[in-house]
Amino acid sequence: MTVISRRHLLAGATGLTVAAGLFGSADLVHSASTAGRRPESALRVGYLPITDAAPLLIAHSAGLYSSGVSSSKPVLFRSWAGLAEAFVSRQIDVAHLLMPMALQLQRVMGAGVRVLGWNHTNGSALTVAPDITDLEQLVGTQVAIPFWWSIHNIVLQQLLRAHDITPVVRRSASRSKRTVELVVMSPSDMVPALANRSIAGYVVADPFNAIAQIKKIGRIHTFLGDVWREHACCVLVTREDVIAERPSAVQVVTDAVVAAQLQITMDRNRAAGALTSGSYLPQPLPAVRTALTYPAPPYQFRHPDWSPQLVGFQPYPYPSFTRKLVEAMHDTVVDGDRGFLDDIDPSTAHDGLVDDTFVLNSIAAHGGTQALGLPADLVRAEQVQLL
Repeated sequence: MTVISRRHLLAGATGLTVAAGLFGSADLVHSASTAGRRPESALRVGYLPITDAAPLLIAHSAGLYSSGVSSSKPVLFRSWAGLAEAFVSRQIDVAHLLMPMALQLQRVMGAGVRVLGWNHTNGSALTVAPDITDLEQLVGTQVAIPFWWSIHNIVLQQLLRAHDITPVVRRSASRSKRTVELVVMSPSDMVPALANRSIAGYVVADPFNAIAQIKKIGRIHTFLGDVWREHACCVLVTREDVIAERPSAVQVVTDAVVAAQLQITMDRNRAAGALTSGSYLPQPLPAVRTALTYPAPPYQFRHPDWSPQLVGFQPYPYPSFTRKLVEAMHDTVVDGDRGFLDDIDPSTAHDGLVDDTFVLNSIAAHGGTQALGLPADLVRAEQVQLL
């Protein structure tokens, strides 16, 4: 079992405050330095109210959490910083985190973060003002991202560079220098910011892309799944101490998430209803339903066979993705210290971050790879196309 001292946590949290921008919170430092055990032994689940959290939420709605997992409704947080604070301070034990963020949290804080599996694939898009039809029109503007270490920021920067556009932080965008200024913004603030044209676009998880489309204040320019096929966005995480002390409960959570992923895939409309009627997501049903289905899409896809508009639900964490993700992180501009990347080898990062023991058991228990649409050998080649 990994035991994290208060001194180690405090030092790590201070480093994260400097390094992470959105994590720059005195509350995180305080919570990390005073972390202790809660009286309740059942595992608690935390989430952000986005469709990325759907498997964790449907698992609760369907009564799939059982022995060792709290029957209480998962705890809703309004920011990645708040979710991270609760996770580090052991107020919650299981959550969905942006995968690059999970790696950063593990490396900077030494918080014993372990990825159990993927929570979903795809499910994000670049949404722009209605009059913008080409990436070229973003030159000289601001574009919002939800977090520096996110697949959203990584893929957006890859797209911009492929079109000879330079992403910058903490300096105004320039048309003559062909730059776009990136700013971190809460997803709920992105929609009004786009509506009043203080930003030209945003890249984020759904249902905020669907909301902009429904309200006619923006249009979806690119689904990120049309750039990086079936990429992971949020992953299912817990801590090493939880795995060591409560392995049976961790297996229950993983089994529940895999079962929920299958349920969502079988009936997306029903899942949308459960997410909204159960007050798990605060967004209206039409937005959540659109985010899960995107019926009759008025979009131009480069890879229609990839179904890039559909959020996917499969749990296996491919090592090939982790490797390519870490390589991409090395090329990503952020506002903060990037030093934690210096010691990360893309070829070995997966084994240090991911524990797939539980998800492999869950896959076997729910019909095997075929039932989940996975290759029998659980091997894939990453497909990324920027132009």
